Amino acid sequence: MKVTKEKYFFYTEKLSVGYDGKPLIRNIKMQVARGEILVLIGPNGAGKSTILKSIARQLKILGGEMYLDLQDLTRMSGKEAAKKQAVMLTGRIRTEIMTCFDVVSAGRYPYTGTLGILGDKDREAVRSAMELVQTLDLAERDFSAVSDGQKQRLLLARAICQEPELIVLDEPTSYLDVSHKLKFLMLLKKLAREKNTAIILSLHELDLAGKIADTVMCVKGEHIDRYGPPDEIFAGDYVRELFGIEEGSYNAAFGSAELPPPEGEPRLFVIAGGGSGISIYRMLQRKGIPFATGILMKNDVDYAAASCLCRHVIAEEMFEPLSEDTFRKARALMLSCERVTAARRSFGTLGRYNEMLLKEAEQRGMLTDFHTIS
Repeated sequence: MKVTKEKYFFYTEKLSVGYDGKPLIRNIKMQVARGEILVLIGPNGAGKSTILKSIARQLKILGGEMYLDLQDLTRMSGKEAAKKQAVMLTGRIRTEIMTCFDVVSAGRYPYTGTLGILGDKDREAVRSAMELVQTLDLAERDFSAVSDGQKQRLLLARAICQEPELIVLDEPTSYLDVSHKLKFLMLLKKLAREKNTAIILSLHELDLAGKIADTVMCVKGEHIDRYGPPDEIFAGDYVRELFGIEEGSYNAAFGSAELPPPEGEPRLFVIAGGGSGISIYRMLQRKGIPFATGILMKNDVDYAAASCLCRHVIAEEMFEPLSEDTFRKARALMLSCERVTAARRSFGTLGRYNEMLLKEAEQRGMLTDFHTIS
């Protein structure tokens, strides 16, 4: 489908990027509209940063076209581009004796003239941006003396006070703790939804990428491997293929990487369902205890977790009544184990076979409290 100028604020056609005149990735076609968030994912060294540096014009493009607000981005002056696009790339900026306010105020340079003198409007824009990212209390602090996480938020404030229509960010959550990662991404979402800002960023945290992105671009080798909405990109085994995961797995349901299941024949059978077994599965996996579990429905969150953490899962097709055959398989597997533990003790009509397994385990003296498992 041909990209239309009316729809996208930023787009490329047959873009080639690389270093020293040597293309690393060719035929890149990407686009982002105002108010949308495009996230780049892919293995280390795949070229995500190279693409972003090329968009930021820190690297000369080696072919193709880039358009920003209907204009050829490669032909725009620095000041023209800076009024429309702000950039926050990986790497720690070096400052002499500069306060945090000074660093953020650098974002106003497209508006201040050659001498860089701030007017009232500029100072207000700086204060407003710092307040938005909750760093106004750092205004008079030495920038080099604040934490890495605070620096990340200050650099975002610098981008915001530039009043851009497009923000380009390379791994912006790298130095942030969990709380500030979420706050940072919520700020980006707010900028997109409320300020109608177009945002392009790269992320290593796939769970967060799936939550914030409108579109995901997968960079692999010398090409763009996939491009689409997150529910398509993160489905099935694609992430495992993209990152070349050989040991362990990627759990699409939870958006998390998982270590491989313990080796060996199962020593413990876990009766679970309805999400009750996940914490036990993880505990057993951490302790390296091979286990089996059942009977689960395939639309149960326990099944999604067990499929990654356990080699022996007895499950029934979703929306189908449990069958005698499934029960027999579960019973045989349970009796082959040394012990049984129950993540839940009450069952509805559809869980009657699990209730039968529990009763038999009790009668045979196989039942054990999972807190005592070692």
